Amino acid sequence: MKKFIAMLLFAGVSVLSAGIELGIHIGAPPPPRAVIVRPASPGEGYSFVDGYWYPVNGHYRWHAGYWSRPPYEGAVWIAPHHDGQQYFNGYWQGPGRERVEHDHASDKRHDRDYPGDHH
Repeated sequence: MKKFIAMLLFAGVSVLSAGIELGIHIGAPPPPRAVIVRPASPGEGYSFVDGYWYPVNGHYRWHAGYWSRPPYEGAVWIAPHHDGQQYFNGYWQGPGRERVEHDHASDKRHDRDYPGDHH
C-alpha cells in the first residue's frame, strides 16, 4: 500500500511539474495588412502608428493604424514585432529617455490617440 501511495504522489508531482513547464506558443503573426490611404493628421504633434497584429488568448488580433501623440517630445514609436520565437509589444522611446509602454486605455483618457481607420 505504501508503494502505491508513493507512486501516486510521484505521478502527481510529475504531472504538476509538467504543467508548470507548459506554455502557449502561437508562432509569428500573419503579414501586416496593407494601408492604402493614411488618414489626415488630426493636428500638430501627432505621429501615425501603423496597424499591427497583437496576441490575445492564443491567437492574433489586428489593430488598425491610428494617430497618437507621443508621451514626450522626441519619442518615436517602436513597432511591435516577432523575432521568430517571441512577440515584443510596441513602445515609445526617445534619446536619453525611458521606454514608455503603449497603454490604449490611458491614452484615450488623455486624448492622445485619434482613430485612423477602425481604432
